[in-house]
Amino acid sequence: MTDSTSPSPSARYPSLAGRTVFISGGATGIGEGLVRAFHAQGARVGFCDLDVEAGQALAAALGPDNEPLFLACDVTDVEALRAAIAAVRARFGPIRVLLNNAANDQRHNLEDVTSESFDRMAAVNFKHQFFAAQAVAEDMRAAGGGSIINFGSVSWMIKGAGYPVYQACKSAARGLTRALARDLGKQNIRVNTLVPGWVMTERQLKLWVKPESHAEIDAAQCLPGRVMAEDIASMALFLAADDSKMCTAQDYVVDAGWT
Repeated sequence: MTDSTSPSPSARYPSLAGRTVFISGGATGIGEGLVRAFHAQGARVGFCDLDVEAGQALAAALGPDNEPLFLACDVTDVEALRAAIAAVRARFGPIRVLLNNAANDQRHNLEDVTSESFDRMAAVNFKHQFFAAQAVAEDMRAAGGGSIINFGSVSWMIKGAGYPVYQACKSAARGLTRALARDLGKQNIRVNTLVPGWVMTERQLKLWVKPESHAEIDAAQCLPGRVMAEDIASMALFLAADDSKMCTAQDYVVDAGWT
């Protein structure tokens, strides 16, 4: 989890200063790292999350100058998500950068999945990405361009066990990226997938990283060390900024060489 003591991405992107950014799932973990990184660039940041306490605390910690706008929102409720995006637009102006970060990697066994639980997992891990992109596309067209960043996962690439619906949704993000990149490209809207490896957020450390996990990580990664939220944020800044103006329809994997 990124916190106030974590290093910030060192690169500066002048094109992000004053640009309106919307981040889903921004209160904790990777999302918190994204909020902090874009705020540090001078962007006007709106973010949503179910964790009201953490979201409000993060927005307050980054204020009062250019304080981010936090909105309590369940991204599985499409109308609530649209309303949150509209609120950010009303406060900061047309949205030029969308980061579809919200997700839930709850473990589940094949035999335990019901039609209802499948729909819930698909809604939080994939469906909202489509409807958020739909909601900001006109802003980006009118502004002459923009950047949509869908969040994937290496979990399906490495054939992880114990969460097949999550992995299917994260693999689907790649297809959505490539489809939208073609449909929106002539309007100068870039669409890419940011694919994190095993990021050492507070949630991962609490729930899934066991003592024996470190040996697995060391064996799988080409690079030493651990992937942190700020490593993901560094790639997100590049993909959002004009420096990546000719990059679209691609996967950008930040996993220390695991895949």
